[in-house]
Amino acid sequence: MKKARKLYESSSGDRWFLIGDPSGSVFVRHEANVASGGHVDHEDIVSFLSRGEGPEQQELLRLIGTLVEEQPAHV
Repeated sequence: MKKARKLYESSSGDRWFLIGDPSGSVFVRHEANVASGGHVDHEDIVSFLSRGEGPEQQELLRLIGTLVEEQPAHV
């Protein structure tokens, strides 16, 4: 079963999700708004983050940052 977490929804209705599938793959799913045709695209995380610093990329980086905050470092 795939797991999904909404990363961001724009004011125009575009939505981005972080998806994890049973094989262990993790990727970003973009669902364009209906006015733009409603296309769905999947993109690996590296490509997604390298495209820019939009609010959807910033939200993924914030989410990654919470992983560090939740567990104390054992160095």
